Amino acid sequence: MRRELHEGWTARAVGGPVPAHVEDVAVPATVPGSVHTDLLAAGLIPDPYLDDHENLVAWVGRCDWEYRTTFAWSAADTPGADRHDLAFDGLDTVATVVLNGTRVLSSRNQFRTYRVGVADLLREGENELVVTFASPVRYADRESLALGYRPQVNKHPYNAIRKSACSFGWDWGIDAPSVGLWKPVRLESWSTARLAAVRPLVSVDLPDDAASRAGHLATAPGRLAVHVDVERPSVVPDDGALAVRVVLRGPSGEHDAEGIVSAGATTAVVTVDVPDAALWWPRGYGDQPLHDVEVTLSDGDARLDGWSGRTGFRDARLDLTPDEHGTSFTVVVNGREVWVKGANWIPDDVFVHRVTRERYAARLDQAELANMNLLRVWGGGIYEADDFYDLCDERGILTWQDFAFACAAYSEDEPLRSEVEAEARDNVTRLAPHPSLVVWNGSNENIWGFGAWGWDLRLEGKSWGLGYYTELLPGVLAELDGTRPYTPSSPWSGTLDVHPNDPDHGSMHSWELWNRQDWPRYRDDVPRFMAEFGWQGPPTWSTLTRAISDDPLTPESPGMLVHQKAAQGNDKLTDGLVRHVPLPDDMDDWHWAMSWNQAVAVQVAVEHLRSWAPRTMGSVVWQLNDCWPVTSWAAVDGDGRAKPLLHALAHAHADRLLTVQPRSAQGAVSSGDSTDRLVVVVANDTDDVWSGDVVVRRLSFEGVELGAAKVPVELGARGTTSVRVPRDVATAGDAAGEVLVATLGDVRALWWFAEPRDASFTPPRLVTEVHRDAGAWAVRVTAENIVRDVALLADKVHPDLRADDMLVTLLPGESATFRVSGPEEALAAVEPGALVAPRVLRSTNQLVTGRGRR
Repeated sequence: MRRELHEGWTARAVGGPVPAHVEDVAVPATVPGSVHTDLLAAGLIPDPYLDDHENLVAWVGRCDWEYRTTFAWSAADTPGADRHDLAFDGLDTVATVVLNGTRVLSSRNQFRTYRVGVADLLREGENELVVTFASPVRYADRESLALGYRPQVNKHPYNAIRKSACSFGWDWGIDAPSVGLWKPVRLESWSTARLAAVRPLVSVDLPDDAASRAGHLATAPGRLAVHVDVERPSVVPDDGALAVRVVLRGPSGEHDAEGIVSAGATTAVVTVDVPDAALWWPRGYGDQPLHDVEVTLSDGDARLDGWSGRTGFRDARLDLTPDEHGTSFTVVVNGREVWVKGANWIPDDVFVHRVTRERYAARLDQAELANMNLLRVWGGGIYEADDFYDLCDERGILTWQDFAFACAAYSEDEPLRSEVEAEARDNVTRLAPHPSLVVWNGSNENIWGFGAWGWDLRLEGKSWGLGYYTELLPGVLAELDGTRPYTPSSPWSGTLDVHPNDPDHGSMHSWELWNRQDWPRYRDDVPRFMAEFGWQGPPTWSTLTRAISDDPLTPESPGMLVHQKAAQGNDKLTDGLVRHVPLPDDMDDWHWAMSWNQAVAVQVAVEHLRSWAPRTMGSVVWQLNDCWPVTSWAAVDGDGRAKPLLHALAHAHADRLLTVQPRSAQGAVSSGDSTDRLVVVVANDTDDVWSGDVVVRRLSFEGVELGAAKVPVELGARGTTSVRVPRDVATAGDAAGEVLVATLGDVRALWWFAEPRDASFTPPRLVTEVHRDAGAWAVRVTAENIVRDVALLADKVHPDLRADDMLVTLLPGESATFRVSGPEEALAAVEPGALVAPRVLRSTNQLVTGRGRR
C-alpha cells in the first residue's frame, strides 16, 4: 500500500541570515516543491526572474529551512503489513528527517532516492514528520574545505555537493539554489517482500547482412530480460521462494514468462522471447512502437507487489572506429547510422518541480518543429523526470544522458564517492527501460578541462573525477545496463591518449567561435561530431519586456546586465554582429539584429556540418531551452517562446537540404573569403532517392540572371553529394549586388557574395495581405525588391501569438504566407495591420538601410 504524504506541509527559516519579515513565519509549503516557490506564493519574496530580484532573494539559499507536516495513521488501515517505510524520491539536498521526534534519515544528494523503515515509530492517530534542510550555499562552502579545494567555473563550489550545478548560477542561469522535497514522498506498507528495483533490458537479433540493415527493418527477434531486485524483511535461508511474472503487451502481441526468486535470494531475471519484435526507431527512420511491461511479485496465491512501465525494442551502439580521417563518432540504431540533428537540454526551470508533463511536451513540440532527433541532457542540470523520457520514447527523439558532472574537478574520496555510486545506481535503474536513451556520458568537459584549463597545478595531486568516468560509472553500467554505449566525457576522442577535443577524433565542443572568433569561421573545422556549439541572442521581445522593467531599456541598462550572465557577453554580441550589419542605435533594432545574428550564425554552422557527412555525423547545438528569461544561446526562451534561431534550425535540419559551401582546392573547408570554388551540397536524410537537376543561377538583386548552370543528380537514401559550381557562375561581377541561387525541385539554397552591411540592399518593399484562416491569421507577403530573412515577430503584437516560420528570403516578385496562431482570445484581439507593422514584419534589409522600421 502506497500513500502520498503531500498535504499539510509548512516551511519556515530556522537558521542563517533570515530577514526580519520572514523570521518565525511558517508558510504553506507545496510538496513536491521548493522553498523559493513557497515564499513567492506567500508574497514574502519578489519573483527572482524579474529585474534584479535575483540579488534580493540571495539570502534564501544561505538559510536553513524546516518543513513540517502531520498525518494520521492507524494499523487498522494496513492489515497484514509488518513493514512501514518512508520513501523519498528526491530531497534537495542536505536534509535531516525526523519522525515523531526521532531522527530517521540524513541525506546529502539531490539525485538519490531514500527509504527508511519506521514501523516502530508510527503512532495511532497523529504523526509528525519534520524535514530540515541545511543551507546549500553554506554546506557547499564547508564541504569544499573538508574535501579539499578543486577547480570549478562558478563563484560557488557546486562540485562539493551533489546538487544541480546550474542551480548555483551558470553563464545563462540565475543563482538561486533552493531546498525542498522536490519529488514525491510516500508511506509504503508491505509484508513478506517487495520489488526494490525492476530493470527491463531489451536486446534484438539484427540480421548480419548490410543489405537488410540498409533498408527499413520493421521487426527482428527480440528479448526482454527483466532484472528484479527484491527486498525481504530479513534474508535467511528458510525464506520462501517467490514467484515473478512478467507480461509484455504491445504491437508485438502479448507474451509472458515466469521466474522464481529462490529461497533466501533477493534477485531474479525473467526472460521473455519475442520472435517478431516490432522495432523502435528514431524519428525520421521509422515508427516508435512501445510495449507495456507488467511485473508481479507473488507468494503463492498472494500478490505482494507490482511494477509497470514501457519499453521498446531497439539496438543502440556508438561507432568509434579509426579511419583515414581519425576516429568516427556515429550513433547507430538498429544497425543504421543516424545523422544526429540535436540540441543540448538544460532544466526548463530553475525550480525544476514546476516543469510539468505539458511543459515537457511543449518543448519537445519545438524540438520537432526544428526537425531535431536527439536531445542531450547536460550534466550540470538534473536527471530529468520520467515524463521527459516517456515523451521522447513516444516521439522517437533520442536522448543522450550525462551523469551529473560538469566543468569541474570532483573529489573521489568518501563521503562523495559513495554518494556518486548510489546516485548512479538509482538513475541507471530508473532510466534503463527507455528506448530513446542511446548514450550514457560520464561528464561534461571534465577530461578536457583537466588538460586544458590549468587544473593539474591547482589540484596538487588530488583526485579530480577521472576514476568516476573511467571506472566507477562504466562499472555500474556494466552491472545494471549494458544495452547502450558509454563515453567518459564530452568532448571525447575515443582514448585518453588523444586530446579530448581533437576535431579529427570523436566528439568536439566548439567555443572559440562566439568567445573569440566570428561565425564564418565555423567552416574552418570538420569535426567528426559536434556535441556543443552556439551563439547568443536575446529572448523574444515579449519575454524580455515582461522580465525587465528598465526605463529606458537599453542593451546595457541595469536589468539587461543582470539578465546577461556570460563573461563580456554584450561585447561578444557586438563583436559578432558588426562585421555583418551595423550596430543599431535603437533598442528595438538591437534586439532584432542580435536575434537575426544568432539564427544566421548557427544555421551557417549546422549547414556546414551537414555538408561534410558522412565524415561528420552529428550536430548538437547549445542549447534548446532556457530556465529563466535571459540573453543566452537557447532557441526557446525562458518563457517558452521560439526565437528566430528555432526556425533557422528547422531550415538547417530539413530532411532534404541544399547548401552552398566554399571549398579549397584540396577539398578542405575555406574561411569563406574566396568564392571561386563553391559547391552545392545535396543532403538527403530520407529513405527515398532524391533526383533531379541542380540549377544554379547568379542573379542581380534586381532579379536579372547573370550566369547559370544545370547538373543532374540522383542521390540515394541518407546520402550526401556535392556539385561544383562553374567558375563563371560562382564569380560575382558585383559582389555587393548579386546572389547565387541553387535549386533542386522546390528546395533552395542561397549564397551571398557580400556581408549585408556591404551589400546593395534597399529598404524592403513588401505588399501584404492579412486575413483570418482556419483558427489563425494568414499573412501573405510579396516582395517588390530582394528582401533577405523576412521574419514576423508575432509576440510583439500579443505575447501568446506565434508565427509558423521565420527567416524567409524573397526574391523580387516572390511571395510567402506566414500563419500566426495562438489562443482565440489573442487572435481576436489582433488589429490586422499590426501584424505587418515595420517593427513586427522584420528583415535584414532594415538593419542595413535603417529604413522601413517605423
